[in-house]
Amino acid sequence: MMRKLSLLLLGAMLGAGTVTLATQSRLLSTTSAVAAASDTYRQLNLFGDVFEKIRSDYVEKPDEGKLIESAINGMLSGLDPHSSYLDSKSFRDMQVQTRGEFGGLGIEVTMEEGLIKVVTPIDDTPASRAGVMAGDVITHIDDEPVQGLTLNQAVEKMRGAVNSSVRLKIARKGASDGLELKLTRDVIRIRSVRSRNETDVGYIRITQFNEQTFEGLKNSIDSLTKDIGGDKLKGFVIDLRNNPGGLLDQAIAVSDAFLERGEIVSTRGRNADETQRYNARAGDLTKGKPVVVLINGGSASASEIVAGALQDHKRATIIGSRSFGKGSVQTIIPLGSNGAIRLTTARYYTPSGRSIQAKGIDPEIQVLNEVPAELKGKDETKGEAALKGHLKNGEDEQGGSSAYVPPDPKNDKQLNYALDLLRGVKVNDASSAAKQPDKTKQN
Repeated sequence: MMRKLSLLLLGAMLGAGTVTLATQSRLLSTTSAVAAASDTYRQLNLFGDVFEKIRSDYVEKPDEGKLIESAINGMLSGLDPHSSYLDSKSFRDMQVQTRGEFGGLGIEVTMEEGLIKVVTPIDDTPASRAGVMAGDVITHIDDEPVQGLTLNQAVEKMRGAVNSSVRLKIARKGASDGLELKLTRDVIRIRSVRSRNETDVGYIRITQFNEQTFEGLKNSIDSLTKDIGGDKLKGFVIDLRNNPGGLLDQAIAVSDAFLERGEIVSTRGRNADETQRYNARAGDLTKGKPVVVLINGGSASASEIVAGALQDHKRATIIGSRSFGKGSVQTIIPLGSNGAIRLTTARYYTPSGRSIQAKGIDPEIQVLNEVPAELKGKDETKGEAALKGHLKNGEDEQGGSSAYVPPDPKNDKQLNYALDLLRGVKVNDASSAAKQPDKTKQN
């Protein structure tokens, strides 16, 4: 009996000791959190002191709003190269870019000798209907001289509310008198997808991933399949070279266009419960036709999601040079009338679990274009691994690779290799493209 009582007392004492230790642990944790918070507030007080000193003692009266913006930007850019603050105007511009449509005239322009030169009018837009031509030089916008404006300022003046009007003065080569045109703004859709018929191969170029991208891809596949004919069509070349990325959901939709099942990409944040996996749904828009994807050092982010998914599922052969290596996800967090912050919230991984961050996608077939002598040394992108403050991978990080694409398709070795592969002129044993039954060389 005494022994039993002794054991009970011992158990009670141990239990009491455990409670005491747990309580001490909580107290230590609370004390540590309070100390950390106190240190943070001291740092915030330091920021306030510096801000007041600048306001009162700087040689010129500073713009206080810009001081705060610069401080926020410094805080975000100190995290990684892709986190940043967007003021209200930058936020609107970003929304235009990702939405892929805006009120405007429908012309692609560039700056030349201080004036705005038309690269090309977009089909079926106010500019093309009014007769604006490639090579035209815009000298005035609403009677204001363009000379002295930046390209962005001039573009901003030409954009505006749908159904509003704008006057352009244009100098045209061969025309003695300048032209004056009055145009009414309309909804302009940014073409992120362009395609062409390569006789027996469908070529599709995706320049960015905005809200119009999947629809543009679907229309291109349907149109090329109809034009070439299902029996004659050898396959598709998807050109993602120098595509900097864009919307995650569009990268998933583009990947899904070629896959019947399986994971496309996963995103993993700080906490395990934040992991999200995105899977393909049944339905291959090409009906199993061989696919070749072209990438280079300028292919980043959403482009790498597509290339990585199709590579892991062995659905496409990847040709070109190693991609940029941006394997992080940015979330846009609106701040009401004060713009927004772009914050890195996760890393993304290919279906096989590869992190692309600071590493990139390596093509199965490396093909480099010949770079003109004047561009040698300037054609290579340094890649994510060269960016100051980039997120570390934990694996071997890789430098950049060539991003040069010849303007003339005849000189484009990467494209011509892809066409030869699909036609059976060249064979890659590991590729689905090599399984084409027709091995006849075509000129």
